[in-house]
Amino acid sequence: MNDAAVLDDIDARPGSTASLLRTVVGLYLRRLGGWISAAQLVALAGDLGIPAAQARTGITRLKQKGLLIAERDAAIGYRLNPAAVTMLERGDRRIFEMREMTDADSWCLVSFSIPESARSVRHQLRRRLQWIGAGVVSPALWICPGHLQGEIEQILAELDARQWATLFQAATPSTAGTLPEAAAEWWDLGALRAEHLAFQESLAALPAAPFAAYVQLIDSWRVLPYVDPGLPPAMLPDGWPGRRSFAEFARRSAALQAPAWEHVRRIAAS
Repeated sequence: MNDAAVLDDIDARPGSTASLLRTVVGLYLRRLGGWISAAQLVALAGDLGIPAAQARTGITRLKQKGLLIAERDAAIGYRLNPAAVTMLERGDRRIFEMREMTDADSWCLVSFSIPESARSVRHQLRRRLQWIGAGVVSPALWICPGHLQGEIEQILAELDARQWATLFQAATPSTAGTLPEAAAEWWDLGALRAEHLAFQESLAALPAAPFAAYVQLIDSWRVLPYVDPGLPPAMLPDGWPGRRSFAEFARRSAALQAPAWEHVRRIAAS
Protein backbone atom coordinates (compact mmCIF):
# COMPACT_ATOMS: atom_id res chain seq x y z
CA MET A 1 0.00 0.00 0.00
CA ASN A 2 1.45 3.37 -0.97
CA ASP A 3 1.35 6.50 1.16
CA ALA A 4 -1.30 8.05 -1.10
CA ALA A 5 -3.69 5.36 0.11
CA VAL A 6 -2.69 5.84 3.73
CA LEU A 7 -3.28 9.58 3.29
CA ASP A 8 -7.04 9.03 3.45
CA ASP A 9 -6.87 8.66 7.23
CA ILE A 10 -6.09 12.37 7.50
CA ASP A 11 -9.82 12.80 6.99
CA ALA A 12 -10.52 11.52 10.52
CA ARG A 13 -12.36 14.22 12.50
CA PRO A 14 -10.07 15.87 15.09
CA GLY A 15 -11.05 14.76 18.59
CA SER A 16 -12.46 11.43 17.41
CA THR A 17 -10.99 8.15 18.64
CA ALA A 18 -9.47 7.40 15.23
CA SER A 19 -7.94 10.87 15.00
CA LEU A 20 -6.46 10.83 18.51
CA LEU A 21 -4.95 7.38 17.97
CA ARG A 22 -3.58 8.44 14.62
CA THR A 23 -1.98 11.45 16.31
CA VAL A 24 -0.37 9.18 18.93
CA VAL A 25 0.98 6.90 16.21
CA GLY A 26 2.29 9.83 14.17
CA LEU A 27 3.97 11.46 17.15
CA TYR A 28 5.55 8.47 18.85
CA LEU A 29 5.74 5.21 16.94
CA ARG A 30 8.83 6.21 14.96
CA ARG A 31 10.56 7.31 18.17
CA LEU A 32 9.73 3.92 19.70
CA GLY A 33 11.43 2.07 16.88
CA GLY A 34 8.31 1.57 14.77
CA TRP A 35 6.57 -1.01 16.99
CA ILE A 36 4.30 -0.89 20.04
CA SER A 37 2.44 -3.60 21.92
CA ALA A 38 -1.34 -3.67 21.79
CA ALA A 39 -1.50 -3.32 25.58
CA GLN A 40 0.71 -0.22 25.56
CA LEU A 41 -1.27 1.45 22.80
CA VAL A 42 -4.55 0.74 24.60
CA ALA A 43 -3.00 2.12 27.81
CA LEU A 44 -2.02 5.35 26.06
CA ALA A 45 -5.53 5.59 24.65
CA GLY A 46 -6.86 5.23 28.19
CA ASP A 47 -4.75 8.21 29.23
CA LEU A 48 -6.67 10.15 26.59
CA GLY A 49 -9.99 9.08 28.10
CA ILE A 50 -10.70 6.42 25.46
CA PRO A 51 -12.19 3.19 26.88
CA ALA A 52 -10.30 -0.01 26.02
CA ALA A 53 -13.01 -1.49 23.78
CA GLN A 54 -13.34 1.78 21.89
CA ALA A 55 -9.56 2.00 21.54
CA ARG A 56 -9.36 -1.49 20.03
CA THR A 57 -12.03 -0.52 17.50
CA GLY A 58 -10.05 2.61 16.62
CA ILE A 59 -6.85 0.59 16.24
CA THR A 60 -8.67 -1.75 13.86
CA ARG A 61 -9.58 1.26 11.76
CA LEU A 62 -5.95 2.37 11.59
CA LYS A 63 -5.05 -1.14 10.40
CA GLN A 64 -7.75 -0.98 7.73
CA LYS A 65 -6.49 2.41 6.60
CA GLY A 66 -3.00 0.96 6.25
CA LEU A 67 -1.28 3.01 8.94
CA LEU A 68 -0.57 0.02 11.21
CA ILE A 69 0.39 -3.58 10.50
CA ALA A 70 -0.32 -6.28 13.09
CA GLU A 71 2.97 -7.87 14.15
CA ARG A 72 3.83 -10.03 17.13
CA ASP A 73 7.19 -9.40 18.77
CA ALA A 74 7.58 -10.04 22.47
CA ALA A 75 3.80 -9.58 22.63
CA ILE A 76 0.86 -8.88 20.32
CA GLY A 77 1.42 -5.48 18.79
CA TYR A 78 1.55 -3.22 15.78
CA ARG A 79 4.25 -1.95 13.44
CA LEU A 80 4.09 1.31 11.55
CA ASN A 81 3.50 0.68 7.86
CA PRO A 82 6.75 1.72 6.09
CA ALA A 83 4.59 3.20 3.30
CA ALA A 84 3.26 5.76 5.80
CA VAL A 85 6.65 7.18 6.80
CA THR A 86 6.90 9.68 3.92
CA MET A 87 3.41 10.96 4.71
CA LEU A 88 4.23 11.35 8.41
CA GLU A 89 7.50 13.15 7.66
CA ARG A 90 5.63 15.52 5.37
CA GLY A 91 3.12 16.06 8.17
CA ASP A 92 5.92 16.82 10.63
CA ARG A 93 7.17 19.60 8.38
CA ARG A 94 3.71 21.09 8.08
CA ILE A 95 2.70 20.75 11.73
CA PHE A 96 5.94 21.86 13.40
CA GLU A 97 7.50 24.09 10.73
CA MET A 98 4.50 25.97 9.35
CA ARG A 99 5.62 28.87 7.21
CA GLU A 100 3.90 32.21 6.85
CA MET A 101 4.55 34.02 3.58
CA THR A 102 5.96 37.52 3.37
CA ASP A 103 4.75 39.97 0.76
CA ALA A 104 8.00 39.37 -1.20
CA ASP A 105 7.69 35.57 -1.41
CA SER A 106 7.01 33.84 -4.70
CA TRP A 107 4.00 31.76 -5.70
CA CYS A 108 3.59 28.49 -7.55
CA LEU A 109 0.88 28.34 -10.22
CA VAL A 110 -0.44 24.92 -11.23
CA SER A 111 -2.10 24.69 -14.64
CA PHE A 112 -3.50 21.34 -15.75
CA SER A 113 -5.65 19.83 -18.48
CA ILE A 114 -6.58 16.23 -17.68
CA PRO A 115 -8.55 14.19 -20.26
CA GLU A 116 -12.01 12.87 -19.48
CA SER A 117 -10.63 9.34 -19.57
CA ALA A 118 -8.67 10.23 -16.39
CA ARG A 119 -11.54 12.00 -14.65
CA SER A 120 -10.81 10.24 -11.34
CA VAL A 121 -7.24 11.55 -11.44
CA ARG A 122 -8.57 15.08 -11.99
CA HIS A 123 -10.84 14.70 -8.96
CA GLN A 124 -8.01 13.38 -6.79
CA LEU A 125 -5.65 16.14 -7.91
CA ARG A 126 -8.14 18.86 -7.02
CA ARG A 127 -8.78 17.22 -3.66
CA ARG A 128 -5.07 16.96 -2.88
CA LEU A 129 -4.39 20.54 -3.99
CA GLN A 130 -7.18 21.78 -1.75
CA TRP A 131 -5.82 19.75 1.14
CA ILE A 132 -2.40 21.41 1.00
CA GLY A 133 -3.97 24.87 1.00
CA ALA A 134 -3.88 25.78 -2.69
CA GLY A 135 -6.33 28.39 -3.91
CA VAL A 136 -8.60 28.11 -6.95
CA VAL A 137 -8.05 30.86 -9.51
CA SER A 138 -10.07 28.84 -12.05
CA PRO A 139 -10.98 25.12 -12.23
CA ALA A 140 -7.72 24.31 -14.06
CA LEU A 141 -5.46 26.99 -12.51
CA TRP A 142 -4.49 26.79 -8.85
CA ILE A 143 -2.14 28.92 -6.74
CA CYS A 144 -0.08 28.10 -3.67
CA PRO A 145 3.01 29.41 -1.86
CA GLY A 146 6.19 28.89 -3.86
CA HIS A 147 7.81 26.82 -1.12
CA LEU A 148 5.15 24.14 -1.67
CA GLN A 149 6.22 23.42 -5.25
CA GLY A 150 8.03 20.28 -4.11
CA GLU A 151 4.81 18.97 -2.57
CA ILE A 152 2.92 19.75 -5.78
CA GLU A 153 5.46 17.78 -7.81
CA GLN A 154 5.20 14.87 -5.38
CA ILE A 155 1.40 14.86 -5.63
CA LEU A 156 1.56 14.90 -9.43
CA ALA A 157 4.03 11.99 -9.37
CA GLU A 158 1.89 9.96 -6.96
CA LEU A 159 -1.17 10.46 -9.18
CA ASP A 160 0.83 9.82 -12.38
CA ALA A 161 -0.46 13.19 -13.61
CA ARG A 162 2.80 15.05 -14.30
CA GLN A 163 2.30 14.90 -18.08
CA TRP A 164 -0.91 16.94 -17.79
CA ALA A 165 0.38 19.76 -15.58
CA THR A 166 2.62 22.81 -15.95
CA LEU A 167 4.07 24.66 -12.97
CA PHE A 168 5.04 28.34 -12.96
CA GLN A 169 6.93 30.39 -10.38
CA ALA A 170 5.27 33.82 -10.08
CA ALA A 171 5.65 37.08 -8.20
CA THR A 172 2.78 38.95 -6.51
CA PRO A 173 -0.38 38.55 -8.64
CA SER A 174 -1.75 41.61 -10.41
CA THR A 175 -5.52 41.56 -9.90
CA ALA A 176 -8.43 43.73 -11.00
CA GLY A 177 -9.40 44.43 -7.39
CA THR A 178 -7.41 44.44 -4.17
CA LEU A 179 -5.27 41.50 -3.09
CA PRO A 180 -7.54 40.71 -0.09
CA GLU A 181 -10.50 40.62 -2.49
CA ALA A 182 -8.62 38.18 -4.74
CA ALA A 183 -7.64 36.01 -1.77
CA ALA A 184 -11.30 35.86 -0.69
CA GLU A 185 -12.18 34.55 -4.16
CA TRP A 186 -9.39 31.98 -4.34
CA TRP A 187 -9.62 30.67 -0.76
CA ASP A 188 -12.54 30.21 1.62
CA LEU A 189 -11.24 32.69 4.17
CA GLY A 190 -14.45 32.46 6.20
CA ALA A 191 -13.91 28.74 6.74
CA LEU A 192 -10.23 29.31 7.55
CA ARG A 193 -11.14 31.98 10.12
CA ALA A 194 -13.61 29.57 11.71
CA GLU A 195 -10.88 26.87 11.88
CA HIS A 196 -8.54 29.27 13.68
CA LEU A 197 -11.18 30.39 16.16
CA ALA A 198 -12.20 26.80 16.86
CA PHE A 199 -8.56 25.92 17.55
CA GLN A 200 -8.17 28.86 19.90
CA GLU A 201 -11.34 27.89 21.76
CA SER A 202 -10.10 24.30 22.10
CA LEU A 203 -7.08 25.48 24.09
CA ALA A 204 -9.25 26.25 27.10
CA ALA A 205 -10.32 22.60 27.28
CA LEU A 206 -6.83 21.05 27.30
CA PRO A 207 -6.41 18.64 30.24
CA ALA A 208 -3.82 19.13 32.98
CA ALA A 209 -1.81 15.96 32.27
CA PRO A 210 0.99 16.82 29.79
CA PHE A 211 0.58 13.73 27.60
CA ALA A 212 -3.16 14.14 27.11
CA ALA A 213 -2.78 17.91 26.69
CA TYR A 214 -0.04 17.54 24.07
CA VAL A 215 -1.86 14.91 22.01
CA GLN A 216 -5.07 16.94 22.07
CA LEU A 217 -3.13 20.09 21.15
CA ILE A 218 -1.55 18.42 18.11
CA ASP A 219 -4.82 16.75 17.16
CA SER A 220 -6.69 20.07 17.23
CA TRP A 221 -3.93 21.90 15.37
CA ARG A 222 -2.90 19.40 12.68
CA VAL A 223 -5.57 20.37 10.13
CA LEU A 224 -4.71 24.07 10.12
CA PRO A 225 -1.16 23.86 8.69
CA TYR A 226 -2.62 22.03 5.69
CA VAL A 227 -5.69 24.08 4.86
CA ASP A 228 -4.16 27.47 5.74
CA PRO A 229 -1.43 28.35 3.21
CA GLY A 230 -0.01 31.09 5.44
CA LEU A 231 -0.97 33.97 3.19
CA PRO A 232 1.18 37.13 3.21
CA PRO A 233 -0.02 40.18 5.17
CA ALA A 234 -1.03 42.10 2.02
CA MET A 235 -3.63 39.43 1.19
CA LEU A 236 -5.20 39.04 4.62
CA PRO A 237 -8.23 40.92 5.97
CA ASP A 238 -7.99 43.04 9.10
CA GLY A 239 -8.13 41.15 12.37
CA TRP A 240 -6.95 37.86 10.89
CA PRO A 241 -6.66 35.31 13.76
CA GLY A 242 -3.90 33.19 12.24
CA ARG A 243 -0.95 34.86 13.95
CA ARG A 244 -2.44 34.25 17.41
CA SER A 245 -3.05 30.58 16.54
CA PHE A 246 0.56 30.13 15.41
CA ALA A 247 1.94 31.79 18.54
CA GLU A 248 -0.27 29.82 20.95
CA PHE A 249 0.55 26.54 19.30
CA ALA A 250 4.29 27.19 19.38
CA ARG A 251 4.22 28.23 23.04
CA ARG A 252 2.15 25.32 24.30
CA SER A 253 3.88 22.74 22.13
CA ALA A 254 7.29 23.77 23.46
CA ALA A 255 6.09 23.42 27.06
CA LEU A 256 4.32 20.06 26.67
CA GLN A 257 6.49 18.11 24.25
CA ALA A 258 9.17 16.81 26.62
CA PRO A 259 6.95 15.76 29.57
CA ALA A 260 4.53 14.08 27.15
CA TRP A 261 7.36 12.02 25.65
CA GLU A 262 8.56 11.01 29.12
CA HIS A 263 5.11 9.61 29.83
CA VAL A 264 5.10 7.60 26.57
CA ARG A 265 8.61 6.32 27.27
CA ARG A 266 7.57 5.07 30.71
CA ILE A 267 4.53 3.27 29.29
CA ALA A 268 6.63 1.69 26.52
CA ALA A 269 9.21 0.50 29.06
CA SER A 270 6.65 -1.07 31.39
